[in-house]
Amino acid sequence: MAKMWSGRFNKATDAMTDDFNASIHFDYRLYKEDIQGSIAHARMLGKQNIIPPEDSTLIIKTLHTILDDIENGNIKFDVSMEDIHMNIEAILTERIGSVGKKLHTGRSRNDQVATDMRLYVKTISQEVKGHIQALSLTLLKLADAHTETFMPGYTHLQRAQPITFAHHLLAYVEMLKRDIIRFNHVFEMADVLPLGSGALATTTYPLDRFSVANDLGFKDVSLNSLDGVSDRDFCIDFLEAVAVLMMHLSRFSEEIVLWSSLEFNFITLDDAFSTGSSIMPQKKNPDIAELVRGKTGRAYGDLIALLTTMKGLPLAYNKDMQEDKEPVFDAYDNVKLCLITFEKMIATITVNKDVMFSAACGGFTNATDAADWLVKNGVPFRDAHGIIGKLVFYALEQKKSLNELTLDEYKAIDPIFNDSIYPAIDIKTCVSNRSIQGGPAPATVQKAIKLLKSQIPNL
Repeated sequence: MAKMWSGRFNKATDAMTDDFNASIHFDYRLYKEDIQGSIAHARMLGKQNIIPPEDSTLIIKTLHTILDDIENGNIKFDVSMEDIHMNIEAILTERIGSVGKKLHTGRSRNDQVATDMRLYVKTISQEVKGHIQALSLTLLKLADAHTETFMPGYTHLQRAQPITFAHHLLAYVEMLKRDIIRFNHVFEMADVLPLGSGALATTTYPLDRFSVANDLGFKDVSLNSLDGVSDRDFCIDFLEAVAVLMMHLSRFSEEIVLWSSLEFNFITLDDAFSTGSSIMPQKKNPDIAELVRGKTGRAYGDLIALLTTMKGLPLAYNKDMQEDKEPVFDAYDNVKLCLITFEKMIATITVNKDVMFSAACGGFTNATDAADWLVKNGVPFRDAHGIIGKLVFYALEQKKSLNELTLDEYKAIDPIFNDSIYPAIDIKTCVSNRSIQGGPAPATVQKAIKLLKSQIPNL
């Protein structure tokens, strides 16, 4: 089949060039968006009498039929037609003859593909957002059940202060909440119609770009045709949002790997989301969490790939920009699978409360509370810090916790100590007293869970 741009050429392209130049191998995924854009464009051409209204009607009817045929698996795309746009136009022309050739009036593949990609990114950004919301709500449900499950909080991966498991989970909900906001931003950045920009300088036809925008659900119409065809910031925004989201999932995955180890034993993964070893019969590996952690690098690669592609391109469209699609497709497939699998894994974990509590009681996580007790009894904080430091050193030598030291041992360090030190450094008291907003106290966390349950679905 002759190429639709072949008039200028006297020689056929090399077969290898055809294959190298073609994008139909991957941009076939845009068939729905391409047909939607073509239907809106054809409708506008008819309304504006740029083409006869009856031709517009026939084109629209046939495009609907083509869409049905594609979705039913009745169409095979042709690599010689290069891309999804030319394939659909060729099929249209084959079915209705010269009327089909009128569809491309007043547009270029440059503004056509930019429109397709914006429609696609709008759709997938909201789909990813939905999966983030589902994961967030699963975490909130788990947190609701563990507002009084005590565990050590860490800095530098060293036990620091006691918190609750619910409080720890809510930290990830906050990350995911920001991710939702990022994907809303992606939608907004993509919500501008470039169709009508032409190849780079619009057209002499009296297009009604605003009616097309309305038909396709775009909030606005691009103001500059050069930017309209050459902008891929919205793709980069999507890839950046995926990269940050995957970074959050990777951090969480790292903790899942640690917590499920024998050394921590804070959680037990469900058998359905673990794997074994081909040689070691006892192994139960956290492969799902490890794969999510591993796939994060792939998401970073997709972002860097497109940033690198775009960094040296002059205005307006360049063939390099064909490389925008595969990173977006890959990142979407990757993050969607990770979110769905991760959410199921989290929903099925078993929390080992006693182990967590025992860990919270070790490592002198109540040392700061002991210092605070001194401050409340008139000792300057820096002096209190030094006193408790000596107390911890002594306790380490005696192989005791602060709770196990006798009052005489306390008084040997500083005579200010009295019996009220013991309830002050009880692990549950240490957590419950941290009740300001943002704190781990069970009542505070319960309020945060209630607030987040109302916020997440409405972001």
